[in-house]
Amino acid sequence: MSTEPTDWVTRAADDAIRHAGEGNLVTVASGASPSGPIHLGNLREFLTPHFVAEELRRRGVPVRHLHSWDDYDRFRKVPAGVPAEWATHIGRPLTAVPDPWECHDSWAAHFKAPLEAALAEMGVEVDAISQTEHYKAGAYRDQILLAVSRRHEIETVLAQHRTKPAATAAESEQEAEALADSVADDEEATGTGDLARFPFKPYCRDCGRDTTTITSYDDETTDLAYHCNACSYDGVTNLTTENEGKLVWKVDWPMRWAYERVNFEPAGLDHMTPGSSYTVGQALVGAIFDWKAPSRVTYAFVGFAGVQKMSSSAGGVPTAADALRVLEAPMLRWLYVRRQPRQAFTIDFGAEVVRLYDEWDALTKKAADPARRDAQVLAHERAVATASAGVLPRPAVTVPFRLLSSVADVTAGSPELISRVVTESGYEHNGVPDLEPRLSKAATWMTEYVPSSDRTTVRTTPSERLSSLSPEESAWLTTLLDALPSSYELEPVTSVIYGVPKLVRGMSLDDAPTDEVKADQKAFFKLLYNLLVDADRGPRLPTLFLALGPETVRSLLTPA
Repeated sequence: MSTEPTDWVTRAADDAIRHAGEGNLVTVASGASPSGPIHLGNLREFLTPHFVAEELRRRGVPVRHLHSWDDYDRFRKVPAGVPAEWATHIGRPLTAVPDPWECHDSWAAHFKAPLEAALAEMGVEVDAISQTEHYKAGAYRDQILLAVSRRHEIETVLAQHRTKPAATAAESEQEAEALADSVADDEEATGTGDLARFPFKPYCRDCGRDTTTITSYDDETTDLAYHCNACSYDGVTNLTTENEGKLVWKVDWPMRWAYERVNFEPAGLDHMTPGSSYTVGQALVGAIFDWKAPSRVTYAFVGFAGVQKMSSSAGGVPTAADALRVLEAPMLRWLYVRRQPRQAFTIDFGAEVVRLYDEWDALTKKAADPARRDAQVLAHERAVATASAGVLPRPAVTVPFRLLSSVADVTAGSPELISRVVTESGYEHNGVPDLEPRLSKAATWMTEYVPSSDRTTVRTTPSERLSSLSPEESAWLTTLLDALPSSYELEPVTSVIYGVPKLVRGMSLDDAPTDEVKADQKAFFKLLYNLLVDADRGPRLPTLFLALGPETVRSLLTPA
């Protein structure tokens, strides 16, 4: 009797149900600040609850994936490539900072948009909310008033867990940024005297920054007076009638757990250290907001091509959109679901991509056999389809990525030539659309991620070396041109190319190669590469021959 395979998603879904209670709606949550590119490390924040939500849908459990855009967070620093005058916006909400690239309404919108498009391509649907909109609409007014009224209890909890971690002590720049709000909660005074650790931070009504110091608070009227250290404005905001600020992070997070009734939410390892925002949140959510901390998994960060540090506020970091230019959407999902969340990994856009496609294709073949269903196949199933989107786009005809990238390289991306070579390589199809989206991704990978030194440049005129061939080299070329068929197909062309050294030594094409023949083949192949692409190596020679066609091959290999 076979048993259903299980994985980390199965266990996380079980925990979420236990937290919500049988038969109740399960809320899984994620959150991210659009302070910069939403890179491949941040993507784990989205995909982890997504897979749990999908498992719950598979079971028929009512579930929603709630995503909070922390766009009411302050603009912290001006990254490289942004005009220095943007420093005037430091301290303002991300939604109030103009887009320096002038293509979106705000800084926050500029970095939300590409991630939202990538999520749609991956079949990830979220119920997204803007914290700017929620705070400005007064959605959290009762919670704010509650937190302020019990600020002394909150401060007691914060004091018990207060640490002052240096950003440089974090394992990565990404972690250092994630710690920023927690450190600010611990170290930055929001007021003076008894108000020094006030749980609410007003944005200045005059300049819009959070560079404010609270000078007084009236518990009866809920008037909060403050002084802006940036523009020297002295203002008063009423917490009962006005919406001009937000709770500090370590209070804001548990407040939202209770407000949204969150049952499951993952977090990075940096949030799970002693004294961290999760530790404090666990204590505050029950004591102040009458809710139980959600079940969770902790996840490690994701590197890129061996680079360990990813900073979302700096340019040049790889995003989901970047990955989807070379990886099919199910494959990118698979990279995240097949590993335990605590397992760190690196996405390499170099030569590793070819091996990754080979591994994916082998797993796809395995998944087609019901008798071989195991945890690996379960990960494949989770990657290829979602409850709402169904099966995600994949090629109608699966052609190895290494073949498509080689052909795209040699043919300069010509759809007609690519289609012909694919057919002659034994892959029947009804035109280029049957090869998409893989073909476009292979072409992009070849042109954007393969060094020019490793690209294939076909000669336009015969090499001068043809005039100085050794007798053995002349015999190889003469035999090759005599033996090649008039029209190319993969199997006979392969047989001839590999068999020429045998024929020159008086053997037949079917004879097993001797050590001498193997040495000849190595030298012969190098000669062909030299004469065809002016290099010592290149794409597989049979593929190269099919891509170039009989006329070009003969023109480049025939001595004058």
